[in-house]
Amino acid sequence: MVLNYSYSNMSKIVTLTEGASIALHGMIIVAKSGGKANVIQIAEITNSSKHHVAKIFQRLVKDNFLESHRGPSGGFSLKKDPKDISLLDIYESIEGKIEVTSCPHDKQICPFNKCIMDNVTYKMTNDFREHLKKHSLADYLD
Repeated sequence: MVLNYSYSNMSKIVTLTEGASIALHGMIIVAKSGGKANVIQIAEITNSSKHHVAKIFQRLVKDNFLESHRGPSGGFSLKKDPKDISLLDIYESIEGKIEVTSCPHDKQICPFNKCIMDNVTYKMTNDFREHLKKHSLADYLD
């Protein structure tokens, strides 16, 4: 008997959307640049589409984390000190507020006497939120 494993069907418990990943990594790139970083540089470093980077970064401009500079020497620069921008601020700018709830499906009444997740989703969400909250861009500068 030959067992054939397919790893492409494996699920991940925690995932980070491409948009949130671009925002978090891209903001660190801008902070490390010491001045300006442009869409092409950020797209190359994050291995992302420049159109997706531009869309994500316009959101960060709208939410007052960045300034956008036009022209051949343009790009993005931080509007705030890196220590004043938490990873949570960036994440929630792109994904919306993280809601910590006791039930992953927001059910008021559970059909069982004990949660089958044993509230692990509550703990994971809370831990994730707290991790993002306690780290700022300054933590990733050399």
